[in-house]
Parts: sequence; C-alpha cells; structure tokens
Amino acid sequence: MGFIKEFKDFAVKGNVLDMAVGIIIGGAFGKIVSSFVSDVVMPPIGVLLGGVDFKDLKIVIKDAQPAIMDGATEIAAATNEVALNYGAFINTVIDFTIIAFAVFMMVKAVNYAKKKDNEEPVAPAEPPKPSNEEVLLSEIRDLLKNK
Repeated sequence: MGFIKEFKDFAVKGNVLDMAVGIIIGGAFGKIVSSFVSDVVMPPIGVLLGGVDFKDLKIVIKDAQPAIMDGATEIAAATNEVALNYGAFINTVIDFTIIAFAVFMMVKAVNYAKKKDNEEPVAPAEPPKPSNEEVLLSEIRDLLKNK
C-alpha cells in the first residue's frame, strides 16, 4: 500500500502536472514553428537564392535502382536512393533556433515578472547611527569647547 500512496503523491504534485502540460504545449509549439519555418520563412529565402526549395537540397551518394525483371521473375531487387538531405537539416536548425529564441524570451519574461512581484517597496534608509567611539569623541569635543 505504501508504494501506491507514494506514487499517487508523486503523480498529483503540481510540478508533475505542470511538466506534463509543458511537454504537450511544447510539442504543439514545435509543430507550429516547424510549419512557420517550412511554409513561411524558407520559401522567400529559397526565392532569394534562385528558386531553391530547401527540402530538395541533397547530395546523392547512390541513385535509386529499379528492380531488374526477366519476365515475371525479379532478378535484382529495387534499391532506394542514398542521399545526404542537408536541406532538411537546415530547416531543422532554423526550427531549433526559433524555438530556442522563443523559449528564451518566455523565460526572460517570466523571470522579469517574478522579479517585479518579489520586489517590495524599499523604505528610505536611515543614516547609520554613530559608533560608540564617535559618540565619546563628540562628548570630549563638546566638553573642551565649554572650557
């Protein structure tokens, strides 16, 4: 019974629920940013670079081969193209950069809001009281003046 209670306490803590919501929202946010990059940002950049679609940028290492047939008998199986899809990698790097910047700005805004909430109005500070030596020296000075 102790294990189940311990798990229940863990699962219903606010931090775990907040984390779950954050992961779900983060996944959706990632899809939005990916769409923004591939559908809004990259097409104009491609046009500026001479009509290049970044999704099509790749280095082909081995071309695809169709199956070799002898009538109805397959002599050699078809092979897929082997390529380095660096255009898709560029899209992913831009996605990451935009997401990282958005998260940075969000964290910065939250920290700023927390800082403002935690600031208490500061009362003007009193001047520091004189030390015992200063008080004694002042009294000696006053006594010498009076003589």
